[in-house]
This record gives sequence, structure tokens and C-alpha cells, in this order.
Amino acid sequence: MREFFYRADFIEVETPVKIHAPAPEEYIESVRSEGDFLRTSPELAMKVLLSEGCQRIFQIGSCFRANEHGRRHLEEFTMLEFYAAGWDYRQLAEFTAEMLNFAAGTNPFFSGHEFITVDDAFRKYAGVSAFEADADDFFDELMVTRVEPNLGREKLTFLMDYPASRASLSRISPADSRVAERWELYRNGLELANAFGELTDAEEQKKRFAAANAFRAANNMHAYPEPVEFYAALERGLPQSSGCAIGVDRLIMLLCGKDDIRDVRA
Repeated sequence: MREFFYRADFIEVETPVKIHAPAPEEYIESVRSEGDFLRTSPELAMKVLLSEGCQRIFQIGSCFRANEHGRRHLEEFTMLEFYAAGWDYRQLAEFTAEMLNFAAGTNPFFSGHEFITVDDAFRKYAGVSAFEADADDFFDELMVTRVEPNLGREKLTFLMDYPASRASLSRISPADSRVAERWELYRNGLELANAFGELTDAEEQKKRFAAANAFRAANNMHAYPEPVEFYAALERGLPQSSGCAIGVDRLIMLLCGKDDIRDVRA
């Protein structure tokens, strides 16, 4: 993977593992460490680097999420995260598919890919529009039980254009305000990557983080401090860019033909 990024003129970076303020997300709980937190992702720090003028950057390192257990989850795992200024999220998808195919070498497991929108996938596998499922609060249940198990069975599958309510840190599509510029990547029903056409509007991002912290408070989860350095980066000016996060342990699990992520960890 490193060789592929070096060839594409990416710079490898390293950002702190122990941080003051993680991004507040509704269903991800950070690990606390002496009054601070262990990062769930290097995303915010890497976007600060983008705001300072970096154009293409990647990082491979440990991330931590509390209470993550099961055949596909670990509390400590290895993340590959990368960003490119000036790229849109579809360009990033093509690059990601090429990178995975290159990294797999002679193993053809990641050769070939396809695209399907979230709404089309819901209609095909769950028999309902994604927007209806989202409005009726059945989105997550149907995603896990009906949609995800069918994705990536023949080749890498990019699940594109999430409902705008699930934009996370991605921007709303200028072509269709119902959806966000977000995709996730699947193979054999397993989510491998999450990617955004990045949100650059500081005020909109603050509103989303406030809503996420309100959700966390209502569900007896810890509220997080304000990520002031990240907000300053947005206010300074984040370039139009796209970024992707990939679970390296899951990649290795698939390439090794394993069914439990612990089989590829020491």
C-alpha cells in the first residue's frame, strides 16, 4: 500500500494517537486516557494538515474504539486513512479500487468493482426506498439484515450517496440535496472503507457535531470537548477534497480467507 501511495505522490504523515477532542459520532465511543482520548480516527488532525497546504497525505496507524467486540471488530485496530485535495469522491473511489488491486498482488480478490447507490441497494435487497427506511427509523436494521450481506459478493462494491441525514463529515451533494457525497466499500458483505467528499463549511460542521453531542447526552454517552483546532482549520479554509478510511485488519482477514478478525492479529 505504501508503495502505491508513494508512486501517486502522497506524503506519509503521523498524527497523535492521544488527542484532546475526538469527533462526536452517535455510535462510536472513544477510549479515555488520562483526561484525554485515544483517537477513533486520525481524520480531524489530517484535515488540519490539509488546511495548512498539504495536498495528498496518507497515514497507517492504530485507532481505538471502546466496546468493539466480535468477529469483525476490535477495540484496537489498524487504520489506513488518506486525503487528496482537488479530488471528488468518485475520483477517490476509482483510486481506492486501483490501490487495493495493486496491494493484493497476484491475489485477484480485489480485482473489478461496481457502484450502486444506497437507494438502489435498499430497493433491490430490502424492497423499500432508503429515504423511506431512514424516515421510518428502519434504516440501520435493514442495512445490517438485508442490504450489507448482499454487497460485494462478486467484486468490490461501492455503496454510494447516503441519505443527507447520514452525511457525517461529508458534504451534501450539489446535484441532489437528498444525498451526501459519501460512500462505503464492501467485499463479501464486509464493510472495508468509509469515504467522503469532505464538508468544508465550518458552521455546518459545528451544527452537526452539536447534534451528535446532543444525541450522545440523550443516550447517556459521554459528551466530548469542542475540537477547536479542527474548527480553526475549517475557518482558515479547507480545500475541496476527498478522504477515505480503510480497516487494514479486515483487508488482511479477507485476503487470508479468515472469518474472524482475531485470526490475523498477534
